[in-house]
Amino acid sequence: METILNSGRHHHVAIVSILLITLALIAGMVGCAPRSQNLEIRTWYDLDAVRYNLRGHHRLMNDLDATTPGYEELASPTANQGKGWEPIGIFVSTQGFKGLTGTFDGQGYEIRDLFINHPGQNWGSVGLFGAVGEGGVVEDIGVMNVTVIGDYQVGGLVGCNEGTVRDCYSSGSVTGESYVGYVGGLVGDNSGTVSNSYSSGNVTGDVKVGGLVGWNYGTVSNSYSTGSVTGNSSVGGLVGWNYGTVSNSYSTGSVTGNSSVGGLVGENKGTVSNSFWDTETSGQATSDGGVGKTTVEMQDIATFSGVAWNIIAVGGSGERNPVYIWNIVDDQTYPFLSWQPV
Repeated sequence: METILNSGRHHHVAIVSILLITLALIAGMVGCAPRSQNLEIRTWYDLDAVRYNLRGHHRLMNDLDATTPGYEELASPTANQGKGWEPIGIFVSTQGFKGLTGTFDGQGYEIRDLFINHPGQNWGSVGLFGAVGEGGVVEDIGVMNVTVIGDYQVGGLVGCNEGTVRDCYSSGSVTGESYVGYVGGLVGDNSGTVSNSYSSGNVTGDVKVGGLVGWNYGTVSNSYSTGSVTGNSSVGGLVGWNYGTVSNSYSTGSVTGNSSVGGLVGENKGTVSNSFWDTETSGQATSDGGVGKTTVEMQDIATFSGVAWNIIAVGGSGERNPVYIWNIVDDQTYPFLSWQPV
């Protein structure tokens, strides 16, 4: 009889234990956000999943373009009722900062044909990544042939950056339609770090408009831009408005505006060092920071080695010497980053 009773007690304890564990799991799913997964990204669907895994460490495994599964639904001109891609991460006053705080490693691959159309909706933080938070890293990725239209904090790669963007590049067109501004070919609003990166896209906005970064309160180093820049005020070939530091960088694109317009920087309240712009191709003889050079001087290694850039001459534009940050074909090309694609 005692054996039977003990067996019953044990059975009852087991059932209670199972119920408690089940309830705990349900409570955990309801009351707590799941831990971010580390994603391997092969399709636009995989890329879209990053927005639900902002703390994760993600890797791009191949190029994404208009032929990749998920493009029509998520990133094309017809996606989301014509709005295209929904930026990953946001930074707006009504919703707070919800940016990438993990890492996104592009592994040298490209994301192509991205379309974003969020104009005139008080929509901040517009780009492939709307926002990258402190500790977040986006690296080793190119966004090519992008069309990005937003209100403010608009960039080809990142709308608002508080983290690190490095070894990245962009091409296409970026447009900001608000008087608030912060429009850049790569990053719209930067209070973090942008390094070893470049943009060749065309940028259009109202205020704080730059070929690489629209508004810089952080650090821009060893970077360049070549696209045209058009705006109203605080318009620069590299940076529209600088409150931070800019070093070892240059720009060559045409720059057009009405006030506070500069070949390299439109308006500077920070520090600009060892940086240059092409006075001929930019159409600008002045800049609020930086040193203007002719095209011939901009293609002369002495211009850059003379201020201690980490640069070396190579035999042709298809050659790379990765020991140095910068390479140049002396008297033939502008400096280019040694990691960038041939």
